[in-house]
Amino acid sequence: MSAQLTPQTDPRHALLFQPLRIGPVTAPNRFYQVPHCTGIADRAPDDVAAMREMKAMGGWGVVCTENIEISADADISPYPALRFSSDSDIPRQARMADLVHRHGALVGAELAHMGLYSANRTSRLASIGPSSRLLIEAVEPVQARAMDKADIRALRQDHRAAALRAKAAGFDIVYVYASHNLSIASHFLARRFNDRGDEYGGSLENRARLLRELLEDTQEAVGDRCAVALRFAVEEFLGPDGLTHDGEGRDVVELLKDLPDLWDVNLSDWSNDSQTSRFSSEGYQESYVGFVRKITGKPVVGVGRFTSPDTMADQIRRGILDLIGAARPSIADPFLPRKIAEGRSDDIRECIGCNICLSCENSFVPIRCTQNPTMMEEGRKLWHPEVMRPRSAEDSVLIIGGGPAGLEAAMSLGRRGYDVTLAEAEASLGGRVSREALLPGLSAWGRVRDYRLGQLAKMANVSLYPASRMESADILGFGAGRVVFATGAHWRREPVGRGGRAALLLDGPILTPDDILSGHRPVGNVLVHDTEGGYIGGLIAEALRTAGADVTFSTPALSHSGFLALTLEQSRALSRLIALGVNLIAAHDLAGFQSGCANLHSTLGAARVDIPANHLVLVADRIPEDRLARDLLSMPNRLQASGILSVDRIGDCYAPGLIAHAVYAGHQLAQSF
Repeated sequence: MSAQLTPQTDPRHALLFQPLRIGPVTAPNRFYQVPHCTGIADRAPDDVAAMREMKAMGGWGVVCTENIEISADADISPYPALRFSSDSDIPRQARMADLVHRHGALVGAELAHMGLYSANRTSRLASIGPSSRLLIEAVEPVQARAMDKADIRALRQDHRAAALRAKAAGFDIVYVYASHNLSIASHFLARRFNDRGDEYGGSLENRARLLRELLEDTQEAVGDRCAVALRFAVEEFLGPDGLTHDGEGRDVVELLKDLPDLWDVNLSDWSNDSQTSRFSSEGYQESYVGFVRKITGKPVVGVGRFTSPDTMADQIRRGILDLIGAARPSIADPFLPRKIAEGRSDDIRECIGCNICLSCENSFVPIRCTQNPTMMEEGRKLWHPEVMRPRSAEDSVLIIGGGPAGLEAAMSLGRRGYDVTLAEAEASLGGRVSREALLPGLSAWGRVRDYRLGQLAKMANVSLYPASRMESADILGFGAGRVVFATGAHWRREPVGRGGRAALLLDGPILTPDDILSGHRPVGNVLVHDTEGGYIGGLIAEALRTAGADVTFSTPALSHSGFLALTLEQSRALSRLIALGVNLIAAHDLAGFQSGCANLHSTLGAARVDIPANHLVLVADRIPEDRLARDLLSMPNRLQASGILSVDRIGDCYAPGLIAHAVYAGHQLAQSF
C-alpha cells in the first residue's frame, strides 16, 4: 500500500500522510510523482510500467506517466513518448495503471500535443501551431502551418478521445498540459508564437481560449470518474515576451482558477524547471509558484527537488503546496515516502541534482541515475532499489578503493550478506566524489559518498580501512576469496582527447584537473584547454577565476562543455563564466605552449591565436589506475595458491566515465556474484 502513518513516523512529518481529495478521487498521501520522461516510453512499455510500479511500491500516493501523444501530428520523434492516438494503445498503457493500482496509489496520464516542438519526423504530417512559425527544436528549416478553426476542432476532438482512452485504461487523473514551452496550449498563450486575429489571438483571454476549451472538454469527457489536472508554467523568464508569475502567468491562474481539479505548477522552459543543484537549492520554485494556492481553492502540487521531509512538511504547513511533487527525487529514491513514514529519513537516497537522468532522455536512451543504479532496470533485470537476493556463496570479498564504485560494491555486497573488507589508500573515503564535491556548486554531489557511508556504518559484515594502501603481497596474503579493484583513474598530463594524441611543443607549467581538485590554484594568466567536453573543464575555469586568476577557457569543439547541453545547464554554466570574466574561445585546438604564451589554431581554418598563459591546465582524458590489478592477473598460479577465485576491475580503473557509470559498475558487480 502507499506510504501511511506508522508509530515510527516523526510527528513533524505526519501531515505528509494525510489523504487529499482531488476532484472525484482521493490521493492516499501527499507524495506525488509528477510526470517525467523515461528515455524509452513505448519502446519498452513493460520496463516503464515496472519502474512506475516501483514508485507506488515505495509509497508515492500518485504516480504519473510521461507525455502521451494524442494524435499522429503530435509526433516528437526521435524523442520517445507514450501514445493514446488509437484504441489499440489502451491495453499497453493499462498495464502500467494496473501495476500502480496494486499498491494503492493513484495513476495520472499526461496527455500532450507539443505543437511547435512536434516535427512529425515519423508521421511526416505537416506540423501545426497557432501561427506559421519555424519549429522550435528541429534541425531542418521547417515551419508549422497556422491552424484554422477546423484544425482547432480536430485538436479538441483528439484530446477528448485520448482522455476517454485514459479513462478506459484505468487512469485516475488526466492531464491538460501547458508547460515547459512544450505544449500547443502554451504556444497559443504565448504572444511570441500567436499573432492570430480571431478569437484565439490578441487578448490573454483569447489566447487562453484553447486551454480553457481543453479543460472543459476533458472535464465533460472523464470528470465523472477522473480528476482533471492542469500542468501549467507560471513563469518563463522572458520578461514581457513571456508569461511571468507577477503578470500574465498569474492572470491565467485567475482566469482558470476553478476549472481544473488540480493545479500542477512549475516553470518554463525545461531547463528552468529542472535546474541542477549547481545553480539552485531545494525548494527553489517557491518564490514563483507560491501565489497559486492563494488564488485557487483547488489542490496545488509543485516541485523543487525536494529531498528533506522537514522542507516538504514546511511547504504544506505554510500553505505553499498541498502535494509534494517530485520527478528527480523519486528517481533517486523510489522508496522516499515509505522511509519517511517509517522514521528512516536518514536512509533516503537523496537526489544530487546532477541531471544525468535528463541527459539520457536527451540522448534517447533509458534514464539512469547517479544515486540509484537500479533505475530502469526494475523490469529488465529485476533489480530492486532496496532489496537484494542473499549471497550464493561463503566467499569473502576484498575491495581495493573507496570511491563511488568501491563504496557501492561494498554496500550492495554487504546487503547480500557477504563479508566485505574495503581498503582505501587515502585517509578519507569517497574518491573522486569527495574531490569534485569541492568544485563550485557541487556540494550536493557529496551525497553519493554520504549515503553509502551511512548505510555501511550499519553493516557488521563490512569493514572499512582508510589510509590502507595495499600491494600485491598484501592482497595475496589477505585470505579473501574474491578481489575487486575500484582504484579509479588519473587525468593525463598530455594533450590527448577525442581526436587522439597531438604531437606538440609544450614547455611550461602544465597542470591537470587532479592538481586543481587537490587544491592547487595557479595565479596569473591561466589557459584551461578542454578536449573532453564534460563538466570538469568549465568548473575548473570557474574555480580558478574565483580564486583570482585571469582565465581563458578554450576547446576544439564548436561549443564549450557540450555534455552540459544534455543536462540542460550549458547556457547557465557559460553565462556564469562570462559574468566572471572568463575568456571563452571555441573551435580552437592547442598548437603549442611555452611559459608565458599558448598557441591555439582554429579548427575552422581561421587565423592562429596567441593567448597569454603562465600555466596550462589540460582537460584531456584519464588513465586507469589498474597497475595492481594487472600485476595480480599476470600471476594466475599465485592467485590459485592464495585461494583467490576472481579478480575484477570496476569503475574508472576499468573504463573511466561519469560518477553514474562508476556507481552502476559497483552495483552490477554485486548483483553478478
